[in-house]
Amino acid sequence: MTSLASTKPIVLITGASTGIGATYADRFARRGHDLVLVARNKTRLDAVAARLRAEAGVAVDVVQADLTDPGDLAKVEARLRDDDRIGVLVNNAGGNIPGSFAEQKTEDVARLIALNTTAVARLASAVAPRFATAGSGAIVNISSVVGLAPEFAMSVYGATKAFVTFLSQGLTLELGLKGVYVQAVLPAATRTEIWGHSGVDVDTLSGVMEVGELVDAALVGFDRREPITIPPLPDAGQWDALQAARQAILPNVRQEHAAERYRTRK
Repeated sequence: MTSLASTKPIVLITGASTGIGATYADRFARRGHDLVLVARNKTRLDAVAARLRAEAGVAVDVVQADLTDPGDLAKVEARLRDDDRIGVLVNNAGGNIPGSFAEQKTEDVARLIALNTTAVARLASAVAPRFATAGSGAIVNISSVVGLAPEFAMSVYGATKAFVTFLSQGLTLELGLKGVYVQAVLPAATRTEIWGHSGVDVDTLSGVMEVGELVDAALVGFDRREPITIPPLPDAGQWDALQAARQAILPNVRQEHAAERYRTRK
């Protein structure tokens, strides 16, 4: 599968048939990386692959998979475990469902959680041991600023993205010492098809970033080896302050007894 000229690691990208995933495919192809592209829609996937083979001269393998299907997910996991040419995983596949929590069907909630959290964790788990043994490799997890903001009233989607950010931070601590780079990318509103799946007309929104600008900014963070990249955030110090406030809590929570304020009913 590898193109003759390429000595760079292969990049496996999920959700690669459109939007952020397809744009990552374009950018990595133009950097000279061969690709493994994963998505449900094979027609779209084949079109992306054909264009990148023609325009960038790279080898592109297509894997049709629904990552909420255990068999399909296992197929991608096996590829990540067994193909030591793959050196970058972009965990991009994700989605949302319309309505408030009380309006969403339980089976749809379960499927969303499977796609946005279970698949992300399992694919990272499949490749992490090999990367750690090699002392190299990168895992890019596409999260969202919604995971920082319950106020946005997207409870399940936001919770799944909070999981992705937390997982990425934990993996940075665990795998970073072994030479593995882990990046969480937190977009805000970006012009992708997720809005239609959420029942929202993206053209009614303000402050929507174009997907090319989002990915290009995320790749600047990737090249800088940032653990967290928030492309629309003007002041990086705000993220640093949030982390400092969180870390200041930690020494105070390991206590033998409940805090004084909980020892009275008044």
